[in-house]
Amino acid sequence: MKKERRDFIKQAGFVGAAVVTGGAAVVTSGILAPTTANASSGHEVTDSDQPRLGMVIDMTKCKEECNDCSDICHSVHNVPDHGNPKDEIKWIWKNEYERVFTDKSHQYVSQDLKQKPFLTMCNHCDDPPCVKVCPTNATFKRNDGIVQMDFHRCIGCRFCMAGCPYGSRSFNWIEPRPAIKEIDSSFPTRERGVVEKCNFCAELIDKGEKPACVTTCKEGALIFGDLNDPNSEIRKVLETTKTIQRKPGLGTKPSVFYVV
Repeated sequence: MKKERRDFIKQAGFVGAAVVTGGAAVVTSGILAPTTANASSGHEVTDSDQPRLGMVIDMTKCKEECNDCSDICHSVHNVPDHGNPKDEIKWIWKNEYERVFTDKSHQYVSQDLKQKPFLTMCNHCDDPPCVKVCPTNATFKRNDGIVQMDFHRCIGCRFCMAGCPYGSRSFNWIEPRPAIKEIDSSFPTRERGVVEKCNFCAELIDKGEKPACVTTCKEGALIFGDLNDPNSEIRKVLETTKTIQRKPGLGTKPSVFYVV
C-alpha cells in the first residue's frame, strides 16, 4: 500500500460513518467520480424523480451450467483470475440459496431450490451503507442509482466491505494485473490495495447501452431498466411476478430482485 494511503488511514482513524452529501459527477480517468451532489441524499425516491436503475434475476430461466454473464462481466472489466478462492475477485458469481437469502426460512425448502446456484452481485441499494462509511468518496451513488467506485480514490481501508451486508465487494490483496488473461483497454485496471465490485456496467449505460451481462444472457434471465418508470419492462415484471430481495429488512432498498 502506498505511503499516502497509509497516512490517510492514520488520519481517518476509526471514522466508520462518514457523511456523504450531494453534487454533480465529474469524470476522472474514465471513471465517474463524485462531487457533493452525486451521493445518496437519503430521500424517498418517487416516480417523478431521477431514474433508478435496477435488475430482475429470473432464476427459473437461469441455467445452472451457464456462466456467460459472469464470464463477459469479468472479461470487459479486467477482473483478475488468481486461480484460488483465497484471492478471488468477483463481480458476478453464484452461491447457494441459503447463503444468498440468509433471512429466509430454509426449513422446508425443496432440495432443488437449496442446491440451485443463485447469481449474486452488488445490489446497488437505494440507501447504500457502503457509501456512508467511505471516508474518501471512492464509493458513491450516482443520480441514476448506480453505486459506483472511483478506484483512484480508494485507499484500501475496507470500511465499505465492512458496511456492505451482502458481501458484494472484493479486495485486491495482491497485484491484480498479472492475473488478467487479456486486458480490455476500454476499462481501467486496478492496483493492489483497491476494493472493487459490480458497477452495473456504468460505462455502457452512459453510452445508452445495457449491461454486458444482460445482452449476453441467451435465456432472458436478466431484466434491466428504470425502476422509477412505470412503463418500463422491469416495472411490469415486478408488478406481475412475485419477487424477493436479499435482506430487505435492513432498509437498504436493494435494486436487484429475484424470481425464484
